[in-house]
This record gives sequence, C-alpha cells and structure tokens, in this order.
Amino acid sequence: MQVDLSSNYFELFALQEKFEIDEVQLVRRFRELQRMTHPDKFASASDAEKRWSVQAAAHINSAEQTLSKPLSRAIYLLQRRDVDLAVETDTRMAPEFLMMQMELRESIESLETAADPYTAAQAARKEVDQHIEQTSEAFRISFQLEELSTAREKAREWQFLDKLLAEIRDTEERLDSDY
Repeated sequence: MQVDLSSNYFELFALQEKFEIDEVQLVRRFRELQRMTHPDKFASASDAEKRWSVQAAAHINSAEQTLSKPLSRAIYLLQRRDVDLAVETDTRMAPEFLMMQMELRESIESLETAADPYTAAQAARKEVDQHIEQTSEAFRISFQLEELSTAREKAREWQFLDKLLAEIRDTEERLDSDY
C-alpha cells in the first residue's frame, strides 16, 4: 500500500471531511501508516525510497497533528474551502467578543497578584474553557450548515481564546516555579 503525499489529510486517514471525526479511526490509521512508512523500515532501500519514507512520515505526522486537535482541524477545514482567516491583518471582531476578551485578559494579568493565585487561575481556566466549548460548538454548527463566514468568525474567536488559555498555563507554570 502506497501513501499518496498529495492526498488531503482526511483522505490520508480515510475520514469524512467534516469537523467531527472518528478519533479511533484516526489513531488506528495513523499507527498503520507509521508502520508502513517508518524510515527504519527503509534502511536498506534506495536513496529515493529513503527520501520518500521521510517525506511520507512527515506528511503523516503533520496530518495527525492537524486532525487530532479540534482548533487546528477547524482551521484546516476552512483552508480546504479557501477561507482565509487573516488573523494577523484582519482585526475586526464582534464588539461583545472584544469586551469579553479584554475582561478575560485583565483577569489573567492579575492572577499572580491575587490573594489566592491558584484558585484565581483555576477560575480563569474554567471560564476560558467554557467560552472555548461554546465557540467550538458554534463553529461546528455554522460549518455544518456551510455558513463559512460565521465559521470563520468563530474559528478566529477560538484562536484568541486558545491564546488566553496558553497565557493561563504560562502563569500557572510561573506560579509553580516560584514555589
């Protein structure tokens, strides 16, 4: 069985091209593809076959990384439909979202000086997680309905929320290292 390096990630893993995926199928197919293409298996092969093995393994790993994470899968789905997220240049967002984001960012910035920083960090994480859950569900519905502009907006909001979650994790790590 040959791996087609030009196949999209869903084709590669024999998955339907949609937001909800069969995660068991993803893991099963990933392991199967890894076994088939692992560079060690090509140790005595020609240079061209060794190169192909390395390229195939990289393609498979990239595909698995993309499809296994809901946010990256959402972005990939939009890219497959030529929807540009333009996160760096398009700063327009719903005013309600911007206000909520500013409030969350302020609470995250004050975590380290809170009376109980661990409890405050836990509360901030829970709040951001809830927003991510709501936003990912809104993405799923709008994408399923082929409302790509709404799906794009929700994916962009999700990216911002994901960054806030990373900031909370960074703060928690700093708190842990200080003690």
